[in-house]
Formats: sequence, structure tokens, C-alpha cells
Amino acid sequence: MNIALTVLNIAAPVFLLAAIGFVWVKLGFEYRVAFVTRMAMTLAVPCLIFVALMRTDIPPEALAALSLASLSAYILVIASLFVVVRVLRLDIPTFLAPLSFGNTGNLGLPLALFAFGEAGLGYAVVVFAVMMILSFTIGVWIVSGGGSLTRVIREPSAGATLLGALFLWQGWETPAFLTNTLDLIGQMAIPMMLITLGVAIARLSTRAMGQAIALSIVKLVVCVAAAAAAATIFALEPVAAAVLIVQVATPVAVTSYLLAEKYGADPQPVAGLVVASSLLSVVALPLILAFVI
Repeated sequence: MNIALTVLNIAAPVFLLAAIGFVWVKLGFEYRVAFVTRMAMTLAVPCLIFVALMRTDIPPEALAALSLASLSAYILVIASLFVVVRVLRLDIPTFLAPLSFGNTGNLGLPLALFAFGEAGLGYAVVVFAVMMILSFTIGVWIVSGGGSLTRVIREPSAGATLLGALFLWQGWETPAFLTNTLDLIGQMAIPMMLITLGVAIARLSTRAMGQAIALSIVKLVVCVAAAAAAATIFALEPVAAAVLIVQVATPVAVTSYLLAEKYGADPQPVAGLVVASSLLSVVALPLILAFVI
């Protein structure tokens, strides 16, 4: 009973904030997703990442092990889901990238923070950074036929990750007034991302939901298995292993739908995957947390 209550206290705020965004749109209120997303990804999330890494007490070698484990987990996920997509004769540019890369920002970061505190957030930032780099290189290459390393370099979150890692490695800290300012800006990120997730889901039009639900279940099983295997191979300590599993198991990100639209893949099946996997995560992520906490 205590475990169930703990998991409820962790997961409920995440899904309630997304539900607020969903209901907000259904009530007909205005919400400018492009503006809020740009503010979050350009300002709030980089500040959150930088302060989380600078303040973390996690040894640099543990973060390095997690980086390698994250990279290995995603390689296993991509390879496994490539086989699934080929066997089912689905369109690779449409399905492979959305199934491989989850919503490690909007859902993964808040869950890690609520479940494991500042240390968990520090670990989650590392997995998020690895996923972001892979998504904008291999992911964009899968969808469009051409990766974009320069786009990764231009992403403020990438710069914040590198700068935060440097401060962590050197033991540096910004002056208190600056740290407090960056921390305050970073605190906007999680509620903004979660509410925006709910708004985006409310505005998606979907079809072929039976297929989307089946693929979402396959994605979940593959991702959990790959992350657990990588955590074992790299002998991650319990919190790092738990964060890796939760992050890799997050549902299909709304950005996958946007990339499908931008690069000419079929966006409607991707929209179905976003909705189906997000609904599945309402049950699946609390269950995963119950096992890893």
C-alpha cells in the first residue's frame, strides 16, 4: 500500500498537469504552443539542465557510465524496432524514429525529479541529452534521409548540457544571485512542458488506433528490456538504472509528429502513436516506477 501511494504521489502531478493542458484546449481557450515551446526549449529547459548538473553530487564517472549505457540502450532499441518495422512491412521513415525516441523531456525529467529528487534529475538530464543528440542526427536521418549534427550544436539544451558537465567536472559554481535566477527560470520548464504536452495531444487528429496501441505496447516492452540490459551491462547503481529505464520507456514525443510533418513522412500514424503511447504510459510508467523504486 505504501509503494502504491508513493507511486501515485510521483506520477499523479505529471499526468494532472498534462490533463490541465488537455482540458484547457477542449474548453476553447487560446494556447500558443509554438511560443511556449520556444520559451521552454530556448530558455527554461537549458537553465534547468545547467543548474541540475552544476548542483548534482553525482560523481562524474557515474554520469559517464550512464552516458554509455544510454547510448547502448538506444542502439538496442533502434535495432530491435527496425526488425519489428521491417517484419510488419511498415514505412521505416514514418514509424522507426517515433517508436525509438521517447518523451524524455516533457515526461522523463519531471518523473525523475519527483521519484528520485535532484540526483534523479541529474541522471535524467544525461539520458535526455543523449536522446536529443541521437534524435536530431539518426532520428532526422531516418525520417528525411539526412541527419543534422549542426542543429544539435545550435540547440540551447546541448550547450547547457556541455556547460553544466564542465562545471560539474571542475567543481565550479556560479555566483549565488545568478544561480538563483537560473534556478527560478528553470522551475518554469516542467509545468510548461507538461501542460503543453496535454495541449498538443488534445489538438492531434488520429486514425488506425488499433495498430497504434499494438505498436505502443511493443515499443514499451522493447525499451524496458533494452534499458534494463544496458543498466546491467554497465553495472549502474540503482537510482541511475531506474532513471534510465523510466526515461527510455517514455511514450512517443509530440516532436516526432512535428518532424514527420516537416520532412514528408505520414504524420497521421505518428499522431496515433503519440496518443496511444501517452495513454498507455498513464498505466505503464507508474507500474515501472513501482518495480524500480
